[in-house]
Amino acid sequence: MWTITETDFAPRHRHHQETIFTIGNGYLCTRGAFEEGDPNDRRATFIHGVFDAAPIVVTELANAPDWLPLTVYAAGERFSLHSGRTADYAQTLDLRQGLLTRTVRWTAPSGRQLHLTFERFASLAEPHTLLLRCRVRPNFAGPIEFRAGLNGDTHNDGLLHWRHLEQRADPATGAVVLLNRTRSSGIDCATAMRLVTATGAELSRQYWDVDNRPALAVTVTGRPAEEIVLDKFVAVYTSRDVPAAEVAAHALAAVVAVPGWDAATAANRAAWAVEWGRTDVEIDGDPEAQIALRFNLFQMLIAAPRHDDRVNIGAKTLSGFGYRGHSFWDTEIFMLPLFTYTAPHIARNLLNYRYRLLPAARAKAAANGFEGAQFPWESADTGEEVTPTWVPDSHDRTRLVRIWTGDIEIHISADIAYAAYQFWQATGDDAWFAAQGAELILDTARFWASRAEWQAEAGRYEYNDVIGPDEYHDHVDNNVYTNHLAQWNLQTAQAVLPWLRAHAPERAAELTSSLDLTPTRLSHWQDVIDKIYLPATPEGVLEQFEGYFQRTEVDLAALEPRTKSVQELFGIEGANATQVLKQPDVLMLQYLLRKHFSDEVVRRNYAYYTPRTDHTFGSSLGPAIQAIMACEVGDPDEAYIHFIRGARADLRDVRGNAGDGIHGASAAGTWQTVVFGFGGLTFDAHGWRTQPRLPRHWQRLTFRFIYHGQPVTVELKNEPAPAD
Repeated sequence: MWTITETDFAPRHRHHQETIFTIGNGYLCTRGAFEEGDPNDRRATFIHGVFDAAPIVVTELANAPDWLPLTVYAAGERFSLHSGRTADYAQTLDLRQGLLTRTVRWTAPSGRQLHLTFERFASLAEPHTLLLRCRVRPNFAGPIEFRAGLNGDTHNDGLLHWRHLEQRADPATGAVVLLNRTRSSGIDCATAMRLVTATGAELSRQYWDVDNRPALAVTVTGRPAEEIVLDKFVAVYTSRDVPAAEVAAHALAAVVAVPGWDAATAANRAAWAVEWGRTDVEIDGDPEAQIALRFNLFQMLIAAPRHDDRVNIGAKTLSGFGYRGHSFWDTEIFMLPLFTYTAPHIARNLLNYRYRLLPAARAKAAANGFEGAQFPWESADTGEEVTPTWVPDSHDRTRLVRIWTGDIEIHISADIAYAAYQFWQATGDDAWFAAQGAELILDTARFWASRAEWQAEAGRYEYNDVIGPDEYHDHVDNNVYTNHLAQWNLQTAQAVLPWLRAHAPERAAELTSSLDLTPTRLSHWQDVIDKIYLPATPEGVLEQFEGYFQRTEVDLAALEPRTKSVQELFGIEGANATQVLKQPDVLMLQYLLRKHFSDEVVRRNYAYYTPRTDHTFGSSLGPAIQAIMACEVGDPDEAYIHFIRGARADLRDVRGNAGDGIHGASAAGTWQTVVFGFGGLTFDAHGWRTQPRLPRHWQRLTFRFIYHGQPVTVELKNEPAPAD
């Protein structure tokens, strides 16, 4: 099961379908818009790292010049799904090789008929190369005209990011080159294309020098039932990649077109075979889960930077305009484990992105009056905080809503340290850890020690006025997730420094000096560790934050049926006053620090917080972790309900916002649910082991991971129940 197919052309769902049919290769992604265009489409190509300034959101990924344009004319009549009649429409995404195919039989208003097939892919073998093939079979004799171009007049929901610099056609190679530059960040993007008529006799070929929209018009003789094949080869480079982007793009477009479509397809297919060989998960007995999981893995693989450690994966990957390409804790806690255990080279790139931006994290801490590294809640290219401060109210556009996450959702610094430590433990990459990882952990520990507030009367340290992962509640004191992760960060830093001194003494001396790791400072760290406030009841139920138990209880079952989140129903302040959770911070904490809590404590907290969580309309990050914790308490059937909700998030547009892009954390979280939840994969000082908790209808589960450089394949079977 490797294909996602739609057979219904539904204009009202086009934005969702554009997201679903996104293709990419880790360098860029292109949404599944039609080559010929469509009214109100949100066509976009996003390239990692190509940000430009934007009002309110500070900066955003700039929608790159469009490489898709290709229109077909049948004896002068323009092909469009909105004219004439269509039949046999189908669009299919082949996950195994990242190939998007669309077929349709179109009858023009005149009665002439074309059978059209469009195929395209972003080469995984050569990430700067994009390929598009159009096959046309007419039922008449007459001219078939193809108009293929490049379009620099792209925008981000009306905001223009690109200046047109130049364009030209090269008579020697037949390539057309377009050069643009972002208006604020000054990044050049060069796009070059070549058209090759694979079959069919060309009648004419013309270059149209339309400003910022250069095009080639190729007319071919059409004969009844004879197929015409036109290939469009495109190369894309930016000045982030090479000094002379135009030269590189021009050269590559010319070179790629020489071996042709078949050779490029074979190379792409081979590259994908390597990727799937590392990451594929096989589920027998549940076709929906199988295809949904592969779809989610595909979306992660096309967004993963393989050749650039200056970029991260945004919350909406590279598949839509949502969150403007900004990255959050979603990467480190939800996405990174997939790569840490299946593609460590990608995980290392993502962690190096954070390491490169330590200076910006230190600057943020200093601006807030703290020491160490305080990472931004939303990050883009510079590592500065890019969370918008005010945004328009979604219900009343005349009002503004204050966004506090960039100011007080501070747990992300510990999340990054956690991911760095997890990577080291999984890979055994001591060289990387000594050079980069240890500093991430030590400098975030400096922040946590500095941010801790001493309460003399209570004799304890606190973290007040924060937001935990559960964003229904803001400006809370002593969020249990935040406090525990701060303590973990400090404890881990205390253990890292002796390791460095033993295994990398020069690096230890360097960091001891640069981070001022004096005995007095380390003693203070230990004092914070020992005296940090961790609210809980005598029965072991951890209080999500101080005063949570006093908030208003809500019977969520009594609100059913509903189609809105509790925050939408009650308002921001109304939801804040209740015990309803967008996602349960306590269960997230116990997932990450599972060995710190007994089975009984986990069971009690699961029982307490599960009925208080807005599972269906709360956070898209919640279902994966909820499912894993359901496995931990021995309820795989309940776990499956949460898992399948997460697996369906984008394919079925569960929350109605998939048109904005893929829910990256949810997509990667489904892998964690299957491997760590149902598969029960755990690690300790002795290595790895599994404790399977498979859903009863699953017959077999097979997954792969890499541990300390060694590839491992695990096959788990559901043994049939004994006969009576």
